[in-house]
Amino acid sequence: MSIANLSAQQLRQAANLKEKIAGLEKQLAAIFGTETKAAPAKPAKKGGMSAAGRARIAAAAKLRWAKVRAAKTKPAAVKTAVKAVAKAIVTTKPAKKKFTMSAAAKAKISAAAKARWAAKKAAQAKK
Repeated sequence: MSIANLSAQQLRQAANLKEKIAGLEKQLAAIFGTETKAAPAKPAKKGGMSAAGRARIAAAAKLRWAKVRAAKTKPAAVKTAVKAVAKAIVTTKPAKKKFTMSAAAKAKISAAAKARWAAKKAAQAKK
């Protein structure tokens, strides 16, 4: 039975029952010393696709459509269209390499951090 088909009296009765259940759950939690836990929410979906992955899929789709279009025109045109699209796929640029820090830069930052902590510890020792 759906909620739309219930009478006003039935809705009031259902609301009263929900209140009683909530009260009983509070009493139960007081006895056990813990609260009732709600079901954990689903974590947000992460992930996705890299730019390189999207580029590969797009290139493959272009290749498929080139074959379809070429098949409609002339059989000889299929080979040239496929070669052109395949060449475009091969010549696409790879994903840009992420910046990496040099060992000298890491050492310099580490030394500066150690100096800051040493100064802070010395200041606390004076107090």
